[in-house]
Amino acid sequence: MMKMATLAGIGIGIATGAGCGTRVVIPEIFPPARLVRHSLQTRKTSNTFISISLVPKRSFSISASISDKSNADNDRQVRVRFAPSPTGYLHVGGARTALFNYLYARSKGGKFILRIEDTDLERSTKESEEAVLRDLSWLGLSWDEGPGIGGDYGPYRQSERNDLYKQYAEKLLQSGQVYRCFCSNEACELEQMKEIAKEKQLPPVYSGKWATATDEEIQEELAKGTPCTYRFRVPKEGSLTINDLIRGEVSWNLDTLGDFVVMRSNGQPVYNFCVTVDDATMAITHVIRAEEHLPNTLRQALIYKALGFPMPSFAHVSLILAPDRSKLSKRHGATSVGQFREMGYLPQAIVNYLALLGWSDGTNDEFFTLEQMVEKFSIERVNKSGAIFDSVKLRWMNGQHLKALPTDELLKTIGEQWRCAGILNESEGLFVEDAFKLLEGGIDVITDAEKLLSDLLSYPFHATLSSSDGREILEDGLPVVAESLLAAYDNGELLGALEEGKSGWQKWVKAFGKSLKRKGKSLFMPLRVLLTGKLHGPDMGESIVLIYRAGTSGIVTPQVGFVPLEQRLESLKQVNWEAFAKVEPAPVASH
Repeated sequence: MMKMATLAGIGIGIATGAGCGTRVVIPEIFPPARLVRHSLQTRKTSNTFISISLVPKRSFSISASISDKSNADNDRQVRVRFAPSPTGYLHVGGARTALFNYLYARSKGGKFILRIEDTDLERSTKESEEAVLRDLSWLGLSWDEGPGIGGDYGPYRQSERNDLYKQYAEKLLQSGQVYRCFCSNEACELEQMKEIAKEKQLPPVYSGKWATATDEEIQEELAKGTPCTYRFRVPKEGSLTINDLIRGEVSWNLDTLGDFVVMRSNGQPVYNFCVTVDDATMAITHVIRAEEHLPNTLRQALIYKALGFPMPSFAHVSLILAPDRSKLSKRHGATSVGQFREMGYLPQAIVNYLALLGWSDGTNDEFFTLEQMVEKFSIERVNKSGAIFDSVKLRWMNGQHLKALPTDELLKTIGEQWRCAGILNESEGLFVEDAFKLLEGGIDVITDAEKLLSDLLSYPFHATLSSSDGREILEDGLPVVAESLLAAYDNGELLGALEEGKSGWQKWVKAFGKSLKRKGKSLFMPLRVLLTGKLHGPDMGESIVLIYRAGTSGIVTPQVGFVPLEQRLESLKQVNWEAFAKVEPAPVASH
């Protein structure tokens, strides 16, 4: 059943009802003498039917029918794009937008296009573009068309498409949809208009001074060489409504816009004009982008219609928020994909976590491979509410993905990390394997392995004994244990046991405890402090065997400042225990 309603005050007819979507008719506000004839066009778009007929220069008549489920996927291939500006690194928000585009394209058997929006010549750099491409590739988001690949709709950098923009700008000028504007910033005309609008508590829209200029007035300015912009004629009344695939129905009143610039006086096109021409000429069917671009849709929709382009479907993804619900920024810590890569995160963990910031498959599952996400992804399940970026959960999720890797693959990765970090001379072998087995439980990100091994190899003996916790061990007969330990070292019992590995250590320490009539904490705490220099750490027997092997194998690099076990024992012979007892205890950092 079709219902008709009229927006009060502007005479806009709206047809609503099952299957009919929305019909918007914007009234004519200029006399017939100002009409510009257009050929009758009917365009079927991905989610709308747009009928364009005779229209005046300053008004539109639009009939849009939006179905619940688009039939476009059956008529033409889905084509989506990710269009970053190479003015910095790839933010996690941009990475998530790219991911959602990728997932939608792959789930529909469509194409994922990468386009570089580098019209900001002052801020765009080749280094930033290369960093963005590198980060996307690292995440596994391969594009079907774009830089480095090419395609039938190139070039894929806006800076290489200026002739195309000028061509369509001239088309709009000839049709009367845009006009030359000679208002000068130098003369502060535009600023004065803004101030007047502010005083009247009106939106800061352009007054339309040159919209009704005569040909003589225009030719006079051109003859003088006065710089001019191209401004788009916006209807004075009416509204635009889109059916956003994520946010539902979104409307704007046209009287808040004013005639906007599409070409600057230096001949460079503005963002909204470039994007519209690019999306249309690249046959983009679905525009999936951040919600901060939602206000741009009004200008772009008007340009689409003026050029006779079919409208794509729009889906505006919510922002990623910091824990305080502000927009995620550098002040909240790492925000770029490159930073997380350098911090030791896995690409599959980053992709998994970003997907869950606003999307779910309708179950309680949290762990997905990229292939599984392609299979399960649906744009209808993307939430329009802002998502909180939780770095603690990301770290935990990365740890789970690490544990899911094949052991051989993870061992190789950790070994390479130790070697590249300058801790070890080699990335494989028995020492690497044993160190990995001992420390893997504490590794959530790859770089954790560096700190864990460095801590294991360190010997903060004096700092520990000078602490309040160390004082308790010192007062519990530590010098007596040290004396017996050094005797076992001198007679070769200790080193002989360590040569046999963990089993040799276990036999020796059991006998050593009996000789001192100590066991449990009273035995192991003093030994840990004397041999590792720390109060806490991983399994003591395995730790001491590794420390011993590190000293005999030469696998540890000199720059680490590693103190071999034998050197530690020799230094214990020089300790003045009475002097330690007189030192005022200080807090010590845990290891």
